[in-house]
Amino acid sequence: MQKQQWLLSTSESCTGGWLSKCCTDLSGSSTWFDRGFVTYSNQSKQDLLNVSLSTLEQHGAVSEQTAIEMAQGALENSAANISVAITGIAGPDGGTTEKPVGTVWIAWSTKDGISKTEIFQLNGDREQIRYQAVIAALKGIIKNASD
Repeated sequence: MQKQQWLLSTSESCTGGWLSKCCTDLSGSSTWFDRGFVTYSNQSKQDLLNVSLSTLEQHGAVSEQTAIEMAQGALENSAANISVAITGIAGPDGGTTEKPVGTVWIAWSTKDGISKTEIFQLNGDREQIRYQAVIAALKGIIKNASD
């Protein structure tokens, strides 16, 4: 981030701010971390990140489309050059046959309009799923900031 002189913005649902905490645990992160959004409810996704109601109704909160809109909304509502969004089902409740517990979508977006997504089927209890999602998001930030 510092090498690129980029700022990062995060938008988190199922991880509840854990990713932002990991970023700000690093000394000097104020030079590259702009802000984080914890948008646990669908209403907060709409209010703070401009996620459309139609996206939420058609695809659900845990979807590729919602993750992309969260990541893009984090860019639109910050000074960041790159953003990451995490939305998923950490459990133990909330899973369905189509989207079981451990389903997590992560999206990374940059100011040049490029968004990349990845779906994960993570295993473990709630804490383990959330931890794995944070690690995957961090790895993606490093990869996408380096491309």
